[in-house]
Amino acid sequence: MDVLGSFSDALSRIVEGAGRSVVRVEARRRRMASGIVWAPEGIIVTAQHAVEREDGIGIGLPSGEMVQASLVGADPTTDVAVLRAAAPGLTPADWAAADDARVGHVVVALARPGRTVRAAQGILSAVGEAWRTPGGGQIDRYLQPDVAAYPGFSGGPLVTTFGNVLGLDTTGILRGVVLAVPAQTVRRVVDTILAHGRVRRGYLGVGAHPVRLPGPLEQQLGQKTGLIVVSVEPGGPAERGGLLIGDVVTGLERERTRRLDDLVAFLTEDRIGTTIQVHVVRAARVQDLTVVVGERA
Repeated sequence: MDVLGSFSDALSRIVEGAGRSVVRVEARRRRMASGIVWAPEGIIVTAQHAVEREDGIGIGLPSGEMVQASLVGADPTTDVAVLRAAAPGLTPADWAAADDARVGHVVVALARPGRTVRAAQGILSAVGEAWRTPGGGQIDRYLQPDVAAYPGFSGGPLVTTFGNVLGLDTTGILRGVVLAVPAQTVRRVVDTILAHGRVRRGYLGVGAHPVRLPGPLEQQLGQKTGLIVVSVEPGGPAERGGLLIGDVVTGLERERTRRLDDLVAFLTEDRIGTTIQVHVVRAARVQDLTVVVGERA
């Protein structure tokens, strides 16, 4: 019993300490979320899917006071948003190092859906390598905690037994799955948003959807599907590069494009301004076009 009592007291102290950096976020109709204090001058990070307006966002502070905040910027591909609240003197979270995560480690998910902090204790059930989200965002590490997706927990911190924030909890990346956006990813996205107001993304200026390739082309190219171009933005990168409605894009720089996710994942910030080869099927013939990747506004 002494061991269990000591463990219980330790968890309580973790919740109390880390909870000083957890706020309530009211930025979506009839749905509360949580946020993590990033900087003492009122910078707060939360889950992007929980923010549906740019101004008039309510922030419930640990003191119980309500203040207003505005959206600084957001990255839907990693589900990270940055808010600026009129609340100087907040207590910023202490973020954990990327290597602190191990399968089986005890973790605590914190939230503030009301005036007080709520907690859910579990373990890290999965820890993986870097991966891309369905929206094309780069996540530095796969972190899946074994905690329930209680209302209001999105945007809150996943905390280690040392009281450090391992990541930002979200249910907005993979449907029905609670994930933690790791501290390294959060830091990269927040720094970019604070510097530029957004995360830069490349674009081609096309609308497309998957289409099945005919049998001979499937055998020739080694893939079953490509992306048929259904619209081309006037004056955009694709039009300047010669893409036409009806072209089927099968690859970008030798990387196959079978689904829209492949196209989105390819158009990262480092592609902006670069010249790429777009592999298309036009009139049953395979050909390459040269396109300079633009920047999404």
